[in-house]
Amino acid sequence: MSFNYSRILQFSRQLEKFYARQFSPLLARTGLTMREVHVLLFLVNNPDYDTARDVTEFRGISKSQVSQAVELLAAEGLLARAPDSGDRRVVHLAITGEGLPLARECQAIQAACGRRLLSGLTPEQEALLHSLLETLLENGARLAEEVSV
Repeated sequence: MSFNYSRILQFSRQLEKFYARQFSPLLARTGLTMREVHVLLFLVNNPDYDTARDVTEFRGISKSQVSQAVELLAAEGLLARAPDSGDRRVVHLAITGEGLPLARECQAIQAACGRRLLSGLTPEQEALLHSLLETLLENGARLAEEVSV
């Protein structure tokens, strides 16, 4: 059986479109963009990673876009910045008390997207999918670092 890249890309586009559409009411209500939502969600979902560099590295958003999102979120009072005590070049990001309800709302939308996407799968199928995705991500990370020949 040959691997069908077109189907994977098609699924990726469909998922991105569906996911963004689920956030449309929140975006309209708050004036935020999906980029800012992505930053909030990354920080609330990954408490051990709290710098703009972490967001850039793990979420795949460009440094300039993360910087813009952090600026806006901080100006709105949704994020706070604090310099690292050991390295002044490092700035830690934290969702503020004002931003936490919004971040939790974003998490709820994200969770609902996941439930809808996985509907119809048995628990065993979900576990298998999770395992397969982890393997693909590990392979992808390793392959991305390889020097092409």
